[in-house]
Amino acid sequence: MTAPDYIFPIIGCRVWHWDDTGLKSVNSIPWQPGRALAATCVQPFTHESPQGDCRCGVYAAKSFDGLRRMRYTESERWIRGEVFLWGRMVEHEEGWRAQFAYPKNFIVPISILPSAMSLIQSWLAVLTAYGCDLFLLAENRTVPLWLPESGFDANGTDLIVKRCAVLDERRRDERRLKRGDRLAVLGHGIGVVDQVGRNLVRAVIAGSDVLTIERDAIAWDSRNRRWETAPGAVIHVTTYPRSADAQRHNQRTT
Repeated sequence: MTAPDYIFPIIGCRVWHWDDTGLKSVNSIPWQPGRALAATCVQPFTHESPQGDCRCGVYAAKSFDGLRRMRYTESERWIRGEVFLWGRMVEHEEGWRAQFAYPKNFIVPISILPSAMSLIQSWLAVLTAYGCDLFLLAENRTVPLWLPESGFDANGTDLIVKRCAVLDERRRDERRLKRGDRLAVLGHGIGVVDQVGRNLVRAVIAGSDVLTIERDAIAWDSRNRRWETAPGAVIHVTTYPRSADAQRHNQRTT
């Protein structure tokens, strides 16, 4: 079956994956700024792509509703948007397979943006290089972020600034030692913070040992997501006898 050749582009809808190397199709095919993606066939007997009796071509749905029906918009990890499609085309019920494609616009879920403004700026430098409209998806609404004719939009940039501020405050709160936090004490085990003073911290280990620790010797470990102590941090240990119930439980388990 011979596919028709379209000189003027058709507009379809699709999703992309983003990683440290840039924008990619869901099947990891890279999309380059300023360069149309040309379909190729990887069958043993290659042919000009697409063909009606093959699965090759650049895929796009006819609408975002079609993408939803195919469950391509359920993941917040994906960038979605519209694409220009042209060249040889094969039409299906929900969309097309095209010979050539290039992004028309991007809709980026704000949740997948990095938390640091410097990293966001690196993202935006790559995405704006495609020269297409850029929108943010936040709280189920689409907000302009960057347009080729006018540059960055205040509504989109304000959303990013507010999100970074919220994440910064959350990180500061996470790194603020408080009662009830888990604390790994070198040589003693995992305990729970009981009291926090300006210079000293009290932690309870295994329900019986109460440790007094220098506050400056406690640091947040982002990998383990807990507080940990440096060697020699414990300046005093008080051991209290266990309750009768705890002793009986210990006897049964030993």
